[in-house]
Amino acid sequence: MSHNTFGKNLKFTSFGESHGTTIGCVLDGFPPGMPITAEEIKGELVRRATGRSKHTSQRREKDDVQIVSGVFNGRTTGHPIALIIENTDAKSKDYTDIAKQIRPGHGDYSYWKKYGIRDYRGGGRSSARETTMRVAAGALAKKWLQQHYDITITAWLSQLGAIKLAAGDLSKIDDSPFFTGELTRVPELEDYMQKLRKSGDSVGASISAQAVNVPAGWGEPVYGKLDAELALAMMSINATKGVEIGAGFDSVAQAGSVHRDEIIAGEFQSNHAGGILAGISTGQNITLKVAFKPTSSLRLPAQSIDEDNQAITIITKGRHDPCVGIRAAPIVEAMMALVLMDHCLRHQAQTLSDRKPY
Repeated sequence: MSHNTFGKNLKFTSFGESHGTTIGCVLDGFPPGMPITAEEIKGELVRRATGRSKHTSQRREKDDVQIVSGVFNGRTTGHPIALIIENTDAKSKDYTDIAKQIRPGHGDYSYWKKYGIRDYRGGGRSSARETTMRVAAGALAKKWLQQHYDITITAWLSQLGAIKLAAGDLSKIDDSPFFTGELTRVPELEDYMQKLRKSGDSVGASISAQAVNVPAGWGEPVYGKLDAELALAMMSINATKGVEIGAGFDSVAQAGSVHRDEIIAGEFQSNHAGGILAGISTGQNITLKVAFKPTSSLRLPAQSIDEDNQAITIITKGRHDPCVGIRAAPIVEAMMALVLMDHCLRHQAQTLSDRKPY
């Protein structure tokens, strides 16, 4: 399996499967000298973890991260940073009955056709368990961006099924199991999820995110566009089906006189572009939205085939999220941080960013 690495100057590679013994990653190109501890990384992993509430999968992993290289005396060395986490709560027996069955809506069919073999235990490499390492690496990138540029990255739930949510108080999103700043609407969301869980069905969600204090000038004008690489990073997250930058699809109905972000006295009057023009950051907040599909692991029967191409009726048992998007906010933040830091390092390498303009 190729293409397990992304980034140019900051390269992230992950490895491991949902029910394997270990998952891990290597972060290459990270600058030296930044203090970091396993406890700091664990803080971000706790935000992403399953089992935090009754609204997510009840798989409960310890997620005790081990820093096995690239850090000495509590500081990054500039060498590749390797992180590993042991899987401690995988229940492979939950998948024995469907070992040869193709679950509709999953990667079973496409993996089977591509490789001729697949890990049926929780989806193997296609499981959202892989995103744990993205969040671990993203913890380092978020800290570096904050320390060097005062950049803060925040993602929140902006829609759950048909329920649309405002940003609300973004300082409160970690006080809710839904990553919403509208804390007064949590009972409504709780009731919605309770009914959904009883029905045995699932639902999609959207996550909005913003990066504040990103300097102007990061990104490339053609094949390394900042918005294109942010979209690529978001589309690589499990269950993603759509990405919007700035006004996104709403820009279709906007007049050009409205969509263009006028500049008066050196200040942008709006931000329909989402902080990026021609693939390069403008200095405004970078904003995006990610759409996540409903999970396909359901106890409701569905028609499919097995590996002998025989028609079957399949029911998926085990511990699954009725809405995978609920805990995607930390993953979106991590991927945004990794892309922005990579582009920062590219910018520094090409432009000697501390020099004065010609």
